[in-house]
Amino acid sequence: MGSYYEGGQSGPFAGGDRGPGSAGRVQGSAGLTGRPPGFMGLQSSSFADFLDSHSPGLLPGRIMPGPGADGGPGQAIRDLPHATTIVAAVCEHGVVLAGDRRATAGSMIAKRDVEKVFRSDEFSAMGYAGTGSVGIEFVRLFQVELEHYEKMEGRSLSLEGKANRLAWMVRGNLGAAMQGLVVVPLFVGYDEDQDRGRIFSYDVAGGPYEEQRFYSIGSGSLFARGALKKLYVDDMSAGDAALACVQALYDAADDDSATGGPDMTRRIFPVIATVTADGFRKLSEAESEDYAQQVVQGRMVAPDGPTAPLRTGQPPSGGHA
Repeated sequence: MGSYYEGGQSGPFAGGDRGPGSAGRVQGSAGLTGRPPGFMGLQSSSFADFLDSHSPGLLPGRIMPGPGADGGPGQAIRDLPHATTIVAAVCEHGVVLAGDRRATAGSMIAKRDVEKVFRSDEFSAMGYAGTGSVGIEFVRLFQVELEHYEKMEGRSLSLEGKANRLAWMVRGNLGAAMQGLVVVPLFVGYDEDQDRGRIFSYDVAGGPYEEQRFYSIGSGSLFARGALKKLYVDDMSAGDAALACVQALYDAADDDSATGGPDMTRRIFPVIATVTADGFRKLSEAESEDYAQQVVQGRMVAPDGPTAPLRTGQPPSGGHA
């Protein structure tokens, strides 16, 4: 089981007609224990496979919504809160992940203080864009999945193994995504073997796709990625990378109505996390406020934010990122 998610096999169909959920099945265990077959009949290091064999309806995407009158997503689905922009940037010996706080329902602001950045395990984190309730289910299931694997195998998955495992879960939601319940994660982590941060993106059919230096997902991703192109510098410190991410989120909010910028009145600031050799760390509210203050104060002088140098070797003007 572990070899596929670690990348040792080409795919779930490489070994014949056995899919990911068929590994390690033990016949006849229900008669010995008196428990339902799902509890003892599957000796797998995957909690999602166990859930699939015992209560598949509890997995994200397994309860299919009905289509609307036009065959597309119904109005109730379109009105569900949707999370928006997430950005990530590789820094020196690690990676920074940040997300805005706004959730929208159609053209309305559904929530102003949503958290979209979460710890996956000690050396990885994920953010999501898309249907909020389904995204939270993905986060929780993935957290349990990694913890279950570690308990069953006595070791944690490699970073690539974690990314592959998340891709399998995203692919399982494809049917619901086609009905409008779309969730796309952005997965980051610290690779202990390579001593560096790495970023993995996905589409509705799975993935993963490794991204270099920085990446963004969600409705404001084009604007955030454009900002990071001008602000990002290789081997940035974690602090500078966090500031660049907040600058990118501010630019996204400036052009995308579904992305929320720092709300100084309500004291709502982006959620920022770092993953380094020291593990996952979510920045405190005071630290996030400090980065937001720096960005907002800089925008009072230069509304469009810091500018990139026109020629190599020149320092950036209009602010520091």
